[in-house]
Amino acid sequence: MASKASEELGNLYKSWVAEMTKNPDMGLDEIRDLFSHWGDVTVDPSGVDYVEVDAGGVPAMWAIPKGCVWDRALLCSHGGGYVVGSMYTHRKLFGHIAKAVGCRALIVDYRRAPESIHPGPVNDMVTAYRWLIEQAALKPEHIALTGDSAGGALAITTIAAAKEQGLPIPAATMPMSPWAGLDTSGSTYDTNADKDALVSRDTTNNLGSLFIGTSNDPHNPLANPLYTDYSGFPPMYVTVGDHETLLDDSVRIVDRAQKAGVDAQIKKSHEMQHVFQFLAGRAPEADASIQEMARWVRPKLGLS
Repeated sequence: MASKASEELGNLYKSWVAEMTKNPDMGLDEIRDLFSHWGDVTVDPSGVDYVEVDAGGVPAMWAIPKGCVWDRALLCSHGGGYVVGSMYTHRKLFGHIAKAVGCRALIVDYRRAPESIHPGPVNDMVTAYRWLIEQAALKPEHIALTGDSAGGALAITTIAAAKEQGLPIPAATMPMSPWAGLDTSGSTYDTNADKDALVSRDTTNNLGSLFIGTSNDPHNPLANPLYTDYSGFPPMYVTVGDHETLLDDSVRIVDRAQKAGVDAQIKKSHEMQHVFQFLAGRAPEADASIQEMARWVRPKLGLS
């Protein structure tokens, strides 16, 4: 049975949906303000400092745990359907993950839709990845990617785009509840419709159409990880809640990666909502998941 503390995230999501249902003409600025409270449910991790930087022209923020190693890093992409969310809403979540791993985390504030439709977000992430290698002097085998929801997709598509540009691949990637953009073909959009407190076909259609725009293909492999070419990918560890409408997307992504020869694993957490790791420091399920992610990725980064 899920912990009592885990209900807090579902309650937050339900409050957002209620606000947007009550005001169907809610403007984009109001929606972004609503989602700016995403990190309110996350306990601030102790012993983590935050420093804003320019990552090759892209705004970003270092999360730096006390006593961490400096020659390894996580490259982090925030969720929010490519439309909402920011490095500020997600700094505590990624701070917890960085602290568990024991290295710095670069949280990228990529340009969001509709101001910057596809491929704007993935291009910004590749720019930040290139900056880590060329300016921060990190070896690609000492970099792992992670992200949630749309950021979980970016933790995949950034690698595909980097490959296309001739960049070396990173050590690993850890997508949390990856989102397939403007794609509602997953079976759990139906079977989990009454369990997921946030993501529905309407949510995906509304945000996905802003991200894809009027001229892009929603099946583009750099916009939809269900169509990404996984050949040559590093090891992948996907986490997802089994109450999510996006559960089937995660399952199919891992299956596609495995068929391409990738060491890909999936961890489904019982009765958990979308990106339940936001409850870090508050719910045991979130803390356990982050520790599992850290144990999985540390050897990939060459950390004992």
